Amino acid sequence: MTILKNIFGRIWAVWGILSFVGTFLIVFIPTMCTYLIPDPKGSDIFIKMSRIWMRVWLTLVACPLTVKGRENFATGKAYIVTCNHNSLLDIPISCPFIPGPNKTIAKTSFTKVPLFGWFYRKGSVLVDRKSEISRRKSFEEMKQVLAMGMHMSIYPEGTRNRTKEPLKKFYDGAFKLATTTGNAVIPAVIFNTKKALPVNKPFYFLPHKLEIHFLGPIETGNLNSDQLKEIVFTTMQNYYLQHQP
Repeated sequence: MTILKNIFGRIWAVWGILSFVGTFLIVFIPTMCTYLIPDPKGSDIFIKMSRIWMRVWLTLVACPLTVKGRENFATGKAYIVTCNHNSLLDIPISCPFIPGPNKTIAKTSFTKVPLFGWFYRKGSVLVDRKSEISRRKSFEEMKQVLAMGMHMSIYPEGTRNRTKEPLKKFYDGAFKLATTTGNAVIPAVIFNTKKALPVNKPFYFLPHKLEIHFLGPIETGNLNSDQLKEIVFTTMQNYYLQHQP
């Protein structure tokens, strides 16, 4: 049974890649047109088109997505959305389904991918983690994104969680951004992406129901970044343990 499952997982991975590339080529030109529209309107249209694309692709690969907690986003407010990170699937099911225009903090390496790099750049604040100058610049750019009324999507674990724990230790960036700007944090907990696209199995993909839950906003108040980080970490970890399917 395990052998058959592994064979199917690799066949499904081929279908996943082919369907992803095929649908991407359809949306590529329309999404690139959003470069001509100033933000936040341009990013709003970009996110809406990305959401349609992801709904279609997730249907094709039999990974239906359930989104909960949209009501936690108040109209006219910009939030820092902190997502757990278990799989490469996390990004396509988080940013497109955050209500309203948003950008994510992202590594510069993916911008080198032909065509997709331009799409990736549109939805991101780019950072070279090895460069202190780049990190400072990205921090200022994230502040500008929030000031324009757009959300920032951040994965505070930094990289995919390869441990058996619900969450890895958080980095400070998201919480320093929140305490600097005063924007509240909305924790987002993603379920089942690790089962569909495991981090420890190369070229392996399985159909699976996926979920993203947006939790209630956590205001910065008089908290410092370390205190805020601890509260958000505990909130996300407890929710994950209580609600994991």
